[in-house]
Amino acid sequence: MKTTIILAHPWHGSFNKAILDAIVTELQSSQKEFEIIDLYRDHFDPALAEEDLALYSKGLYTDDLVRKYQEILLKTNELIVIFPIWWYNVPAVLKGFLDKVLLRDFAFTEIKTGLKGKLTHILKATVITTSESPTWFLKYFRGNTIENFFIRGTLHDIGIKNATWLNSDRTTSGTDDRRKDFLQKAVKSISSK
Repeated sequence: MKTTIILAHPWHGSFNKAILDAIVTELQSSQKEFEIIDLYRDHFDPALAEEDLALYSKGLYTDDLVRKYQEILLKTNELIVIFPIWWYNVPAVLKGFLDKVLLRDFAFTEIKTGLKGKLTHILKATVITTSESPTWFLKYFRGNTIENFFIRGTLHDIGIKNATWLNSDRTTSGTDDRRKDFLQKAVKSISSK
């Protein structure tokens, strides 16, 4: 089983990077095959340009990174996505990844009742986020964009039916012990599946 980790955070001194490092250490110690897509280190441009949009309905693209990312996803059985929640949603670079990479005839086909996912070989996904807002606040007062739209919407529509969400809330204002506990929880969630 090959694991792909998508990191969508620009600062490599962040807690998001610490989460990535802890997960990589676990995957290495378990001798699991993995690949990292680091959107900022790759200088991925999330903006759809006019020439991209002209090809969009055909499932085509102009960005060479799209081809690379699609090839990686085709070999993925487990997906881990790590990102901060900014303005109650995914960062722009991750939204651009979804828009530019998860194209028709690659990630989905259109049927009369909606979309039929094509990435069904990705057997599970773990969405790991950080926020300053409490998780309960994100779930009950801000529309739960991560579970409702990202997991039950996007991931489900591309064929990923088994997805879970872990959020480290109060990441900046919390204690080091709280962050260490979350790292253990994140690693356990990966190693226990």
